[in-house]
Amino acid sequence: MRILCLSCEALARMVYYCAALSPHIVDVEIVKLGLHNTPTLLRDTLQARIEALEGAGYDAIVLGYGLCGKSTYGVKARQIPVVLPRAHDCITLFLGGRDRYKEEFERQPGTYWYALDYIQRREDGGTVLSLGASDFASDLQKTYDEYVERFGADNAQYLMSVMGAWQKHYQRAVYVDVGVGDGSQAEDLARRDAQEHGWFFEKMAGNLLLVRKLLFGEWDDDFLVLQPGEHIEMTFDEQIIHGLRDG
Repeated sequence: MRILCLSCEALARMVYYCAALSPHIVDVEIVKLGLHNTPTLLRDTLQARIEALEGAGYDAIVLGYGLCGKSTYGVKARQIPVVLPRAHDCITLFLGGRDRYKEEFERQPGTYWYALDYIQRREDGGTVLSLGASDFASDLQKTYDEYVERFGADNAQYLMSVMGAWQKHYQRAVYVDVGVGDGSQAEDLARRDAQEHGWFFEKMAGNLLLVRKLLFGEWDDDFLVLQPGEHIEMTFDEQIIHGLRDG
């Protein structure tokens, strides 16, 4: 099988490593970090690349992304399948799955997450990942009102819980070590930030499982396999996303 992977820079080392080990032919395109700050821009960027790659000889296009603040919501498969993890954001991919993400969110929702590629590749000097899309922090009420109008109050509460409602309540700094590359400087940064802000620090082992399965073609229930003619929709439950046929 020949696979094209479109991945965020935040996962670069993980993706390159797993692509090198995959039994399939895997080509990798790394997409600039930070486009999820403008979800429509990231969505349009991914869609444009998907459409440009039609007819290029690939059996599938895989995305190194989760829902990512609704950035992949509405992405369409054209002539070949598009595959992505059932994940709210890249933290799920660092941790290796939805169950662990949920466990950590419930254990300590107020967490700043640090990861090597994310820190090294940011151009704006920012250093951290929040659990969910903290870029919505500047206008939470507007976002919440929009969700209530579109999806109802209960679903709006759910979305806010996973897309950034904790940004004023951080208590923990976590450096996730996925075991690829020298993360000592990133870990030191996380420790310094924790000390400065009065958070407790935790170093946590990452897990390559989701990225490995994505690039090995092992697409079980942890993944959405979008068939030609389908687009990505949110489910508002533990499945996170599903595919709906246009029209």
